[in-house]
Amino acid sequence: MTASVDLLPATRSVPFARTLARHGDRIAVVTVDGSVTYGELAARVQSMVRRLGPNRRLVLLVGANTLDALVVHLAALSAGHPVLLVPGDHSEAVRSLIDAYDPDVVARPVGEEWVIDERRPVSAHALHPDLALLLSTSGSTGSPKLVRLSHENLQSNAESIAEYLDIRNTDRAATTLPLHYCYGLSVIHSHLLRGAGLILTDLSVADACFWELFRTARGSTFAGVPYTFDLLDRVGFETMDLPHLRYVTQAGGRLAPEQVSRFAALGRETGWDLFVMYGQTEATARKAYLPPALAESRPEAAGIPIPGGSFRLRPLADRPGEGTGELMYTGPNVMLGYARTPADLGLGRTVDELATGDVARLAPDGLYEIVGRRSRFAKILGLRIDPGQVEAMLARHGITGLCAGDDEALAVVATGTDDTDIPRIRRLVTSECGLPPRAVRVRLLPNLPRLPTGKRDYQAVRELCRPLDATPTEGAEQAQGDSPEDLCALYALILDRPRQGVTPDSSFVSLGGDSLSYVEMSLRLEKALGHLPPGWHTTSIRELKAPERAAPGRRRDLETSVALRAAAIFCIVGSHIQVFGIKGGAHLLLALAGYNFARFQLTTADRRERVRRTGAGVARVVVPSIVWIGLVMLVNDDYMLANLLLLDSVLGPADSKTGMHFWFIEALVYILVAVVGLLGLPLIDRLERRFPYALPLTIAAVGLLTRYELLGLPDRDRLPDAVTVFWLFALGWAAAKADGVRRRAVVTALVLATVPGFFPGDPGREAIIIATITLLVWVPTLPSREHVNRVAGLLATSSLYIYLTHWQIFPLIDGFSRHLAFLTSLVFGVVCATGTTALMRRFPARRRTAERAAQHDQCGGRQRRQFTRVLRTTRFFSTP
Repeated sequence: MTASVDLLPATRSVPFARTLARHGDRIAVVTVDGSVTYGELAARVQSMVRRLGPNRRLVLLVGANTLDALVVHLAALSAGHPVLLVPGDHSEAVRSLIDAYDPDVVARPVGEEWVIDERRPVSAHALHPDLALLLSTSGSTGSPKLVRLSHENLQSNAESIAEYLDIRNTDRAATTLPLHYCYGLSVIHSHLLRGAGLILTDLSVADACFWELFRTARGSTFAGVPYTFDLLDRVGFETMDLPHLRYVTQAGGRLAPEQVSRFAALGRETGWDLFVMYGQTEATARKAYLPPALAESRPEAAGIPIPGGSFRLRPLADRPGEGTGELMYTGPNVMLGYARTPADLGLGRTVDELATGDVARLAPDGLYEIVGRRSRFAKILGLRIDPGQVEAMLARHGITGLCAGDDEALAVVATGTDDTDIPRIRRLVTSECGLPPRAVRVRLLPNLPRLPTGKRDYQAVRELCRPLDATPTEGAEQAQGDSPEDLCALYALILDRPRQGVTPDSSFVSLGGDSLSYVEMSLRLEKALGHLPPGWHTTSIRELKAPERAAPGRRRDLETSVALRAAAIFCIVGSHIQVFGIKGGAHLLLALAGYNFARFQLTTADRRERVRRTGAGVARVVVPSIVWIGLVMLVNDDYMLANLLLLDSVLGPADSKTGMHFWFIEALVYILVAVVGLLGLPLIDRLERRFPYALPLTIAAVGLLTRYELLGLPDRDRLPDAVTVFWLFALGWAAAKADGVRRRAVVTALVLATVPGFFPGDPGREAIIIATITLLVWVPTLPSREHVNRVAGLLATSSLYIYLTHWQIFPLIDGFSRHLAFLTSLVFGVVCATGTTALMRRFPARRRTAERAAQHDQCGGRQRRQFTRVLRTTRFFSTP
């Protein structure tokens, strides 16, 4: 039986993914729900291949240790579709990478179902013929920096691993590591290559259910990172009866030599081998392994190159005569290169030899030993410090710890609960490194911080050891630097997030930023970096780069949307007070509202989360409006109940002198409510994800029916303004999604065709609207000055409050001086906005506590449901 996959000419694929059916009726996958043969798996893969189609497209796969995810992954590899594999347990990373790479297809779980969201039938990207897989270098984050792997990389690495591990078709490997992690993925690839079985699960080795499943499914191998082996000690692994266990593999970080010796001895006594391995995402997975026979006698060694690979030592200028060098690797599994933007997906090979970043030496017995890490060196007070050497020194003194340095201090996190140990640890470190005590920060924890993959979390080490003598807000206000740590503090302040919840891999969009916080964030970021990077709102903090800092008063950049928002409210108030007659600002704000809605609300979050966030955005407009109108109603009779409820355009009297004060607020709220209702429909939600540009154009076309009075609606003057202006909102939405010259030209043409005639007898207003929306479409930033940015930022962030309050402020001064009334109206609105923001930032703690409690309950509930499901299905595996 052979699976038939019809590929277009010259389409390349991964052989092991195309030839699954040759293994016939052998068991390919075992789950808690049953088993799947290779023939059945091949049939499922073939069905998914037909679903994905013959044209190569970029497929973003939200990784999970499930059969559905595995099928999509294998189908894409077998049909030549490049796969962008992202962590399924990291929604922030998923959103960030979708925003950064705009995939053609998104495959992910939604609730209990697996959804294939085909966003376009033909790829929007130039995809190199060799490109097969994109992985994050960190394995768990949403950084736009990805590793580009080829079909040959995947096939050759799987063959090499299968050779030195001697994988047999009778083996069954448990998926103890995530699918999106290169180590976990290599386990899957190498075993499918040999026709072996997979025990597909996301249970931890710390879970008793995992071992029940492993035993009953006749598991013969599993993989672990160093933290996995710590867990094995806790669960009594040495006393377990695992009759089919043949070998255990370890990678993902250095395992302490004493642990290597101990587990190797345990394996020798109980009949299984320990393979300690050395790898890197840039090498597809593996570069070296330590033969099991040497694990007890040479536990500190990295080993020998894998079959087909080779090492050399590149001399280091700062380590002459030591017999060490930077370890360089070559082999067919070396990546094509990195990708940082979608344009890089069309690149071919840019890397032939891999600089590992590790400092190594070649021992007389032919084994390579890793002695340090180049990239981890820190220069503190003029001293060059190797945190790896500090960790090794602490280990010799019986202290388990992690070290990380920056320009100011060395951070040390060690296991323990007795704070009286801190002075001893600090003395050891200062003696080893020659640093003064003030430059060594020590923190004790019951467990060392780990990434979801089990790797050591050195960023958390730095954060945990940061001085605690300033509040997060104070620290952010004081931080004027452009380091990732300073920027994290800034993001936490502006977005009202817990400091520990903002990491260098966060982005503005992934942290839930919206149009209200966007203005302030863009200005503060531009000030910190000296420029505003294109697409900064979807770029991780880690990837933001600062050029050489400009001197005060030098040229700055200002986001066009921010400048237009400030100019719009400036013109609205000025024209109302009749200081000048520049009109069209409110209609420009509607287009800007659509533009910002598309950028900040239409993220990759699921449908319910989108609706919730958009609803929260509506509330941020409605609540201040109702509060202000209510306060005014207490002191005069300018407004009525219809104004308070934002229903004047529906219920208000036609002759009301103040009825039109808030037409813009009402129109914006009605439009946003309608959009929330639309996107709450599963069909519309799917259409928007698949056709992000075509949908707003369609909505704009529907809006033009009322703009040109083609529906024959009676008494058009009594219709809510939202009915006749929402096409402007839709055009702004489309402008945000116009990601190419042709699409931007279409939006511009629509603006040029539809705005004229909307204001009969007022061509000046129409010209202003056309010019400003066109500027928004084509020019992302404008040249500016720092003081101009400050003023524009204040006006833009305060635009809602200025609009609400100026109706009551300017009449108080208008009779004395229009210009003074104009200035006072602007200043009063800015003060209101600033005061409200400051007030809201004083009460985040209770909300965050509730959020953490809710997350804890959800996690606990999910684990309990999973445990119950495993127990229910255990009987399936009790049969031989």
